[in-house]
Amino acid sequence: MAEDRITQTPHTTVIERRGSSGGLLIGIAVLVAVCVAAYFMFVGSSSEVSKNNAISSAAKSVESTADKAGAAIDKNS
Repeated sequence: MAEDRITQTPHTTVIERRGSSGGLLIGIAVLVAVCVAAYFMFVGSSSEVSKNNAISSAAKSVESTADKAGAAIDKNS
């Protein structure tokens, strides 16, 4: 009877991972989007403050005019 010869050799599997720049590009895109959103929120907030200041100024002007008109009416009465 012939004997079969079985030789087992160890196999080493090498997995190489190459870093892609896809993650870096996505990170930069997200950072730019956050900066743009923050800029528009800041400008919008500044615009709201300016609008509120203009309304307050107009209200004070109306109040002053009403006080003068009231004083003139009281003087003539």
